[in-house]
Amino acid sequence: MKIVVVGGTGLIGSKVVNRLAEQGHDAVVAAPSTGVDTLTGEGLAEAVAGAQVVVDVSNSPSFEAAAVMKFFETSTGNLLAAEAEAGVGHHVAVSVVGTERMPDNDYFRAKIAQERLIEESPIPFSLVHATQFFEFVRPIADEATDGDVVRIPPVAFQPIAGDEVADAVARVAVGTPLNGRIEVAGPDRYRMDEFFRDALAGWGDPRQVVADPHARYFGSEPGELTLVPGDGATLGRIGYRDWPGRAATGR
Repeated sequence: MKIVVVGGTGLIGSKVVNRLAEQGHDAVVAAPSTGVDTLTGEGLAEAVAGAQVVVDVSNSPSFEAAAVMKFFETSTGNLLAAEAEAGVGHHVAVSVVGTERMPDNDYFRAKIAQERLIEESPIPFSLVHATQFFEFVRPIADEATDGDVVRIPPVAFQPIAGDEVADAVARVAVGTPLNGRIEVAGPDRYRMDEFFRDALAGWGDPRQVVADPHARYFGSEPGELTLVPGDGATLGRIGYRDWPGRAATGR
């Protein structure tokens, strides 16, 4: 099959491309660096021509409220229009576990808008909702840092390895459209502040992790179960302590 991967040069997208290519599919990388711009529509028609599946793992370069909303609405609208013209039979998009549970968050609100466009399109679709990636643990700690203190909300947290997100996306891409969603998460559930306390200790990072019920997660206060999946989620097998990239995240 010809499968176009929008955002195919990124963390998850590049892994998805590799997996699909290993399975013998024609995995086409669509990104500004390959001449495809979903915001302007440049190169889009040519990229999706003859494709059976389009996988969208692209992300906004800015998380500012207006910019992130514009990115997902414009990009997704252009992409779906091009797919409809080309007769694409399956649209796959990666989203975030908990989007609907934190609608005051600018990024989550934009992802909800993206999902609504996909759901209202006539193109059969699948949504893969993932929890936070192990690869982003250090940026989360840095975002929450105030001086030498890392303020983390004491809520449930269940991160996943990027490789296992890519496995799930590639598997869904070659399957029958769900016309719905699946959730994927890591195998272990933690209290978020305890996870980061252990992670920083493992890096030899001297910052102090403080449990703060009013600490914000990228601009919003999450509830106890906002960031974790519901029953029936697909769980990975790689725990954070066994993840090969763990040491590198501490640098």
